[in-house]
Amino acid sequence: PSPPTSAACSRIASMLSTLMTTENCPTSAPFFGFMGVTSALVFANIGAAYGTAKSGVGIASMGVMKPDLVMRNIIPVIMAGVLGIYGLIVAVILQGSITQPTTGSDGMTKFSSFSGYAFLSAGLCCGLSGLAAGMAIGVVGDSGVRAVGQQEKLFVGVILILIFAEALGLYGLIVALILSQQSVDCS
Repeated sequence: PSPPTSAACSRIASMLSTLMTTENCPTSAPFFGFMGVTSALVFANIGAAYGTAKSGVGIASMGVMKPDLVMRNIIPVIMAGVLGIYGLIVAVILQGSITQPTTGSDGMTKFSSFSGYAFLSAGLCCGLSGLAAGMAIGVVGDSGVRAVGQQEKLFVGVILILIFAEALGLYGLIVALILSQQSVDCS
């Protein structure tokens, strides 16, 4: 057999280049990035909603007997609401970094699989940490405000427990911000 011609080698190189580009930068890569955006916002808001609802029930129950303590015990609701803000921050940062595919005949995306997976993991870190923190804040907030209604000396202890529960969501936010900086563009 004769050796390949330079035109054949050029076509093979072009095909391999296209194959490598579509393997590292498939059209599905932005899907994973947008799933990270969705995960950050939705899971963090579920945690915030649960924490708000569960703590609100405890505040309402305690407020029947001690209405003067309602405003003082609103802290778990505020802390739960902050978890939703964490998810919103990460979602906006991730969304702003997802690039649109090029227009024209090739329609190639510049958003790589690496970036898509990094954004998905960032969204899941923030969202699921916010969900866990919201559940902890809800349970502690519900029973904590009821306990403070019966014994006001427990207030500082309950606040400390709530701070450590909120820290779980903050850890997820920090890791998500670090992961959001991990991106590779396709050329």
